[in-house]
Amino acid sequence: MRVRSTRRILTIVWMVIRFMLQIYSFYLLHSRVWDEQDKQEWEALLKKQAKEYRRIAEKKGGLLVKLGQFLSARADLLPAVFIREMEGLVDKVKPTPFTYSEAILREELGDLYGKEIVDLNQKAIASASIGEVYEAYLRNGRKIAVKVQRHNVRQIFHMDFKALRIVFFLLGKLTSIGKKSDMKALYAEVVTIISRELDFRKELEHANYFKKRYKGNTQIKMPNYYPELCTGRVLVMDWVEGRRVTDTDYLDEQKIPREQVARAIFQFFSDQFLNSGMFHADPHAGNIIVQPDGKIVLLDFGMVGEIKASDTEYLREAIQGIVLDDYEAVIQALYKMEFLLPSADSEKVKRIIRKTVELYKGGDLDVGDTDSFLQLLEELQAVVKEQPIQLPADFAFLGRAVSLAIGLVAVIHPQANLVEWGKPVILRWMRGSKKNRSIYTGILANSLRPFLSIPRAVVDWLTDGDKQRSWERDKQKNQLTHQFYFFYTILLLALTAGSAYTGIQGLMQHTLWLLLVGFIATFLFFGLWLILVIKHVLLLRSINKTRRL
Repeated sequence: MRVRSTRRILTIVWMVIRFMLQIYSFYLLHSRVWDEQDKQEWEALLKKQAKEYRRIAEKKGGLLVKLGQFLSARADLLPAVFIREMEGLVDKVKPTPFTYSEAILREELGDLYGKEIVDLNQKAIASASIGEVYEAYLRNGRKIAVKVQRHNVRQIFHMDFKALRIVFFLLGKLTSIGKKSDMKALYAEVVTIISRELDFRKELEHANYFKKRYKGNTQIKMPNYYPELCTGRVLVMDWVEGRRVTDTDYLDEQKIPREQVARAIFQFFSDQFLNSGMFHADPHAGNIIVQPDGKIVLLDFGMVGEIKASDTEYLREAIQGIVLDDYEAVIQALYKMEFLLPSADSEKVKRIIRKTVELYKGGDLDVGDTDSFLQLLEELQAVVKEQPIQLPADFAFLGRAVSLAIGLVAVIHPQANLVEWGKPVILRWMRGSKKNRSIYTGILANSLRPFLSIPRAVVDWLTDGDKQRSWERDKQKNQLTHQFYFFYTILLLALTAGSAYTGIQGLMQHTLWLLLVGFIATFLFFGLWLILVIKHVLLLRSINKTRRL
């Protein structure tokens, strides 16, 4: 087990180091100003890396699959081409032998297994990185689904957490991601969120929460669970007959109106996305079943996010600031929601938000069209990626869940008008409730405050000239080159130390060939290290001279 653990950790860490070397080499070999061919080659490199990650994740399973799903929500960390590939990462792995699952059932349920659960089909109907699902019956004849945690999954995930800690350390010290993100906080988020899914009792709590919250909803329901047969590693629930909600042929066969299904999903998720409380963070087609009578059943509550009441209020403040053109209030709301790190350039973020809002206020995008709305989400993700913004995990999952839910609506009913459907929902949200004040009240109060502002055209002329954009490009290029030199000087220093150690061992053991190899390699690596240090110093002097000019 120890050998496998070490090999697994090394595989994950080496994959990331190779990705970093490829990126550094690409920047070193290309000019500062990229043409269209350079951009295409860059996109191809990232796509190749994403495909390799996906291949290794699907082969190794464990944390790599869940991490890929987590990263697919992080537009603030990864480029769009990488995220698109991660969105296609399916949590489906080869099932383990049934003897392992049966051993867990006996250990967790004791005498109840065999007494209450009968006719269990030993072939898993679904197998993911954390659990496997089997078809069975209760003694009273009721058909059930039994979800069993995979053999050794906790040990595998804890191995992967160790590898992830090393990876995040390297990213924090040697890449631009570490400059704009709190890698320690991000690591803690990943461990906390993914560890929840290792305890099936959490999933049971989440399912009961949604069942209670939407008990009056006649269109969407959750399966019944059997708490007396549920443990930290086993879940037992009613079997759900039906098809995936995106199976439009089935909807047509059963004469279920597509618009009805699409509206039900839209209303169900829009309530979760706008109001405080938990939201289903993984609403893909495999987790939503439509039954012959048109009822929609939600499955798998392992990945759940939460919107706090305070965050809802801060979001109201941000929208209020946008309405009033008070972008300082928007920035303050983003700080309160912990979207912006303390080191963020708030003035730059303010300009980006204002320009983005003005773009869509000008009517350049028809958000009533589903495809256009998804385009808007992609462009906002690009803004988040470029700026010093680190989304809290719950908000990152919220963005992913919104994209998935809108994607479902688009597949089921492509003619859906999201603006018309969303108007009553947004109006109710803006009016607030007894607990939350109306956004209109805040707008009225702030509108009465007199204020002076510099004409917007003057501000644009002072802050957004071509020269500044050129400076920003040079700054980014210099930063990447600096990181390249820093990475390789550390690597060569480590190789020099290792070679010197080899030579010393040869001297102590009186082994001539080991002595010669060690000291020749030491001389070579030290010479390369010295050359890089000199070039690095010259680069820093050049940058400082440019700054003074």
